[in-house]
Amino acid sequence: MELVIQPNGILYCVYDEAIDLTAFGQLNVTRGSHVEPDGQGQWFADLAPVAGPKLGPFARRSEALTAERSWLESQWLTGGRDCGSSSR
Repeated sequence: MELVIQPNGILYCVYDEAIDLTAFGQLNVTRGSHVEPDGQGQWFADLAPVAGPKLGPFARRSEALTAERSWLESQWLTGGRDCGSSSR
């Protein structure tokens, strides 16, 4: 689990249960994407909540979840911005 701490003390991460995040203080957990199937059973990761792309289609939900996490870690987390922020 990668944690990004900004100079103002705000910590960003892609949520995981690897560590107890409450140890860092008050949490503000927000959704970064929606992983859903379409009518044909193909899966998509919609990263619109963080101004990202819609990834897919994927044959399996696990593939969409992997793509979602990869995008969040490589694109959103490196910028360390809030979900829904327009700063990036």
